[in-house]
Amino acid sequence: MITVEGLSKSYGNFRAVDDVSFACQPGRVTGFLGPNGAGKTTTMRIMVGLTAPSAGRVTIGGHLYQDIPNPGRHVGVLLDASAQHAGRTGREILSIGAETMGLPASRVDEMLELVSLDKTEAKRRLRNYSLGMKQRLGIAHALLGDPSVLILDEPANGLDPAGIRWMRGLLKGYADRGGTVLLSSHLLNEVELIADEMILIGRGKIVAQGDKASLLAGAKHDTTNVSSLDNDLLTKALEHEGYSVAPAGAGLRVESAPVDVGRVAADNTIVLTDLRSADGGLEDLFLELTSDTQRDVLPEGAQA
Repeated sequence: MITVEGLSKSYGNFRAVDDVSFACQPGRVTGFLGPNGAGKTTTMRIMVGLTAPSAGRVTIGGHLYQDIPNPGRHVGVLLDASAQHAGRTGREILSIGAETMGLPASRVDEMLELVSLDKTEAKRRLRNYSLGMKQRLGIAHALLGDPSVLILDEPANGLDPAGIRWMRGLLKGYADRGGTVLLSSHLLNEVELIADEMILIGRGKIVAQGDKASLLAGAKHDTTNVSSLDNDLLTKALEHEGYSVAPAGAGLRVESAPVDVGRVAADNTIVLTDLRSADGGLEDLFLELTSDTQRDVLPEGAQA
């Protein structure tokens, strides 16, 4: 279990992490989401003793990371897949890790097989690895000591679709066996598929946390996409009831909940061919909650 309590980190007048508190439970995957510069990596670095906090603390299994004996046997960490000696081979990197942790050499072969790095790739030097191969090696290193907790920063970065699916299954299986997983990612759709809990951070502050259902339930879902056999008649009926209606593709977009739209259609004997919430899921919620931190907004009137 990971427990973050009142965590803050300042660099001069800039506060990278601002009074952050949350917990990651065993048997669950927790997604840590936020724009670039939101404070995700700083928080993770504090967790594993690479950065000192200005206030608050993080405990793993009730202990500060620095107080855990042979921490690699308890906490698997991947913050930067390239942060290894570029001149060493993949096998050498894992072998050094295994020796440091007091593990048998056979564990190296087990991990190479687990992450699908073959014998030829294992003998290749890190500088000649693709980003996806570095990620696989980094995951192997994080799992080397058979830890009970995993802390992973952007683990899907550089993986192809098959690799992302492989990683998803790997981490879900790890959590199903009782492991605690904290992962940061910008791949929101992937987080929706894998995470049991989600923590959204913006400008160093937690803006929302909970499981997907509770997060989306807390947002307003009162916009509907609808189409019918007679969209003109449906538009008139909806506007007569006071709803705002606009064309949307082959259908209509209505500022109301689907149940209200369906009721108007039924009252006017209009056959619907499509009726669904216009909710955009986690991505829309994420962008809404972190809107003041987004930089990729096209200025009005600007053209691509």
